[in-house]
Amino acid sequence: MDKKSRKELLQEYKQLKSYMGVIQITNNTNGKIYVAAYPNLKNKWLTIESQLVMGTHANSQLQKDWKELGPELFTYVVLEEKETGEVTDMRWELKQIVKPWLEKLQPYGDRGYNKPPEK
Repeated sequence: MDKKSRKELLQEYKQLKSYMGVIQITNNTNGKIYVAAYPNLKNKWLTIESQLVMGTHANSQLQKDWKELGPELFTYVVLEEKETGEVTDMRWELKQIVKPWLEKLQPYGDRGYNKPPEK
């Protein structure tokens, strides 16, 4: 690859937009939901689904239900996405965008897989 082509490809790559956001996984049998924020939504479902298939997802209750019920009984949606271009503190931004969703959806206890916030 010549220098000009490489430079053009690098410039195109830098102009690609990436998005952080909030996702929801729903257990369609019992209605329980899992809500989480991630710094990069591109191919996120593939990553989460792979973890669930391999039995390595961090949320043990979601993992258990996935194993018992099978993937066809779960749905995945992006609730919100935000361009990451000007973000300087990703952790803070993620907390800010997921907080209203957690308050609205209350995915705790019988309603969901999330751990309740510490008081």
